[in-house]
Amino acid sequence: MITKYINKTILLGSAMFFFASCSPDTIDGEGNGLSQGSVDGTFKVAKTAENRYRLTTNANNYIMTKWNIDDEGFNIGTNIQDIFLPDAGTYVIEHQAYGIGGVLAGKGTQTITVPTSDPIAGNMILGGRFDTPDEVSKWTTHKISTSGAQWVFANGKATIVASGGAQQGIFQAINVVAGQKYSIDMVASSDTALVDTWFEVYVLNSIPVTGQDISGTVYRNINTWSGCGKSAFKGKVSSVGCDGSKNGGVYTATTTGTVYLEIKCGGSTVNSLSIDKVEFRRMQ
Repeated sequence: MITKYINKTILLGSAMFFFASCSPDTIDGEGNGLSQGSVDGTFKVAKTAENRYRLTTNANNYIMTKWNIDDEGFNIGTNIQDIFLPDAGTYVIEHQAYGIGGVLAGKGTQTITVPTSDPIAGNMILGGRFDTPDEVSKWTTHKISTSGAQWVFANGKATIVASGGAQQGIFQAINVVAGQKYSIDMVASSDTALVDTWFEVYVLNSIPVTGQDISGTVYRNINTWSGCGKSAFKGKVSSVGCDGSKNGGVYTATTTGTVYLEIKCGGSTVNSLSIDKVEFRRMQ
C-alpha cells in the first residue's frame, strides 16, 4: 500500500510539472485571458430625432465600454448608447473600450453640434456652466456661516472650500408653474475624499436670508454619512450622490411664481468639491 501511494504521488507531481512547463506566462492577443492587445474604440454618431442621438461602436471585441458625455465623467454604458442633448451647443463625446484583464485597450472621440435647444426640456438655469463672469453673476452667494466656508468661481466651475463644520450656499431665482414637474441635476466632482461633508440642493419658496440656515426637501444629495463622497469622484449627482430619498431630483411646483434653487455645502474638510452644468428642466 505504501509503494502504491508513493508511485501515485510521483506520477501526479510529474504531470503537474509537465503542465506548468508547457504553459506560457502570457500570450499576445487572444490567449489565456491575462491580457489583450489594442481594440477599435471608435464609434459612429447618428441623429435619431431633434436633440437625440445614437452612439454605435465600430467593434465589440472587448469586455466593457465607458462613455464620457460632455465631460460628465466616464460611466459604464453599452455598445449602442442613446443620448439626449436638450441644450444648443457643442458637445465632446468620448468612448473607452476595456479589453481582457480590465485594461484600457481603445479610445474614440467625436463632437456633436446641437443647433437648437429643446423647447420643453431646455435648461431654465442661467449661467449653469460658470464659464464667464456674466454666467457667474447670475448666482447669489448665501452666507450661512460667518466664516470657514466659501464658494470660489474659477476654471469654469464653482468650488466649495469649507472647514470646521461651516457651510455656505449659492442660489438663483426661477419662475415655475403650479403642478408642473421639474428635474434637477448637475455635475459634481472632487479630486480627494470628502470628510464629514454634506452637499444638498433645495427649492425654496422665499429668498434665503444671510446668517440663517435653510431646511426643507432635499432634491440632490452627497453625504459622507450616507456613504458617498468618501473617495475621488466625478459625474452627475444623480449618479454619484446617495440616499435615494434625498436624491430623487424631481420638484413639483405647488404655486405659480418665483422659487429659489439653492445649492449648499459644508463639512469638516472640503477642499475640492466642484459643481458644473447645473440643470433645472421642465419635464414632459
